Amino acid sequence: MIKTSYEFDQSILPAGSSLKTNILLRFRVDIAESPRRNLNLSLVIDRSGSMAGAPLHHALKAAESVVDQLEPYDILSVVVYDDEVDSVVPPQAVTNKAALKNSIQKVRAGGITNLSGGWLKGCEHVKTQLDPQKINRVLLLTDGHANMGIQDPKILTATSGQKAEEGIITTTLGFAQGFNEDLLIGMARAATGNFYFIQSIDEATEVFSIELDSLRAVVGQNLKVTLELADGVTLVDTLSLAKVNQNDAGQAVLTLGELYEGEDKLLGLSLAIASAQVGDLPVMKLHYSADVVQDDVIQNISGTADIIAKIGTVEEAAFASTSQIILELSRLTIAKAKETALSLAEHGKHQEAEETLRALVKDLRDKGLNENFEIAEEIDQLEYFAGRIAQKALGNAGRKEMRDQTYQTMTRNRSDLVGRGVTAGDEVYAMPIVNEVGSGVELHCVREGGKLRVKVVSEGYDSTKNIQFPRAIRAEGARYVVEGLELSSDATFYRVRGDITRFAQPGETDIFVAPRQSNFTNTGKASKGPASAADLPTTDSVEDSILVQCVKDGSKLRARVVSDGYEPDWNMRFPRSVREEGMLYVVDEVKTAPDGKSYIACGEIKRFVQPT
Repeated sequence: MIKTSYEFDQSILPAGSSLKTNILLRFRVDIAESPRRNLNLSLVIDRSGSMAGAPLHHALKAAESVVDQLEPYDILSVVVYDDEVDSVVPPQAVTNKAALKNSIQKVRAGGITNLSGGWLKGCEHVKTQLDPQKINRVLLLTDGHANMGIQDPKILTATSGQKAEEGIITTTLGFAQGFNEDLLIGMARAATGNFYFIQSIDEATEVFSIELDSLRAVVGQNLKVTLELADGVTLVDTLSLAKVNQNDAGQAVLTLGELYEGEDKLLGLSLAIASAQVGDLPVMKLHYSADVVQDDVIQNISGTADIIAKIGTVEEAAFASTSQIILELSRLTIAKAKETALSLAEHGKHQEAEETLRALVKDLRDKGLNENFEIAEEIDQLEYFAGRIAQKALGNAGRKEMRDQTYQTMTRNRSDLVGRGVTAGDEVYAMPIVNEVGSGVELHCVREGGKLRVKVVSEGYDSTKNIQFPRAIRAEGARYVVEGLELSSDATFYRVRGDITRFAQPGETDIFVAPRQSNFTNTGKASKGPASAADLPTTDSVEDSILVQCVKDGSKLRARVVSDGYEPDWNMRFPRSVREEGMLYVVDEVKTAPDGKSYIACGEIKRFVQPT
């Protein structure tokens, strides 16, 4: 039922002492006809103030798309949360899709973020319908930090693991740039669920569809692998994300989570071998088990495999063919290097972090792996991140991209999830600009499936081919002129030849003249209000402004900040004439008052109107 295979990074390893090698193990469930398992699904959606406007609109549209893709035998519940938690769709069979979507469409943005309350309610709904024959899953979406309810990441992560032991798996989805990626990745890892970084608001439906495709493809769960290493063999590192424990015999036990139909589960390992003689060398005995659907019921399947390395002379190893899995191992090695570099940078070791990435770039080039487009793209990413780290300017967006790219590569074997990133490189703003293409070649930067790709516009080239292009100057919508393009050695993609300039036609508004700025001018003056809230100008967008809500506090109406990054319980100096209970407002700026424990609303105030 479970097929295993393995390959070392070289088909023949050199004899000698202190040998280091990498191995790639594959696991796949072999089922002639895989039955679709029904879903017991709870969507838990952040409706706090920071989601107001386009983010919540797109999140709800994505939730509606989930309804469209479910079947009558699936169970769905929908929970929304801000400071309050509401079950807009109690657990029910998906038999009346129009009614379900109508309930979702009525959701409106509210106050602060009670993430734990919303998530636990979703878990409660899944538990009421818990069925081991179904896929029991909570999808938790948020764009911000928990600032109400249980907020300790350690408690939430541990609880996520406990819920998984009860059979309730959590998948987390981080929306835009304000969420806590360490918390969401931690919860997903503890639950052996998935994590997604929804970088652009119009990606929400696409990402939800990827997760639904994954849930439909689940053919095995709770994959566990025990490594019985031979004498003289040591596990140096694990290149895939896994929970690593030890059994009573001191052997490493790795928990790898779910198996998907048509998708290999990859486990990369770095090993040290004390002494290797010419011939066949037993390296380890592999013990594995997983819960797999067989004869319409879930059964625990287990097996054992012997891992043997072929050892030859130094000359034989030098002339032996390099394993075909070198690309997949390289992707895992790249992901591990990003994880290591990020950790070093966050401990103040920026030079060491930069050197880690640049050394890997050199190694990849020396091996000729830059002739593969996906690895060439990874090289551009590594150089971009190395430069940002060296400048101590990785930033929030760069950190999220690095963590997402690491997570996806080390957990899944899907090309549409790896290497995602849409943040514009800062260097695009300082590029020289030309107003005509002349004898050069025009290129255009577009976003495809969460990735920034560069395509050729000029005639005479294949516009379907990708272009290897510096990551630091990619920006969605930007156009460029290069001296020429040349095909890679296998003719599958182009490389840029000569200088690169940015292209803007005469008279055309240049959207990349400077880093994006806020669309208002801070005056620093306390806000003044008209006679009533009805006299305020309206807006359906928050953008770079601050969202404020009027709430009842005993007998008084108080204004409280609901945007992330502010104290949700502090009072605010805010015009009394426009206060109406439950109303949302957008203000230009919020400043801390001289007492250090309250806020002052500054600049223009607008009434926030929920988009339909």
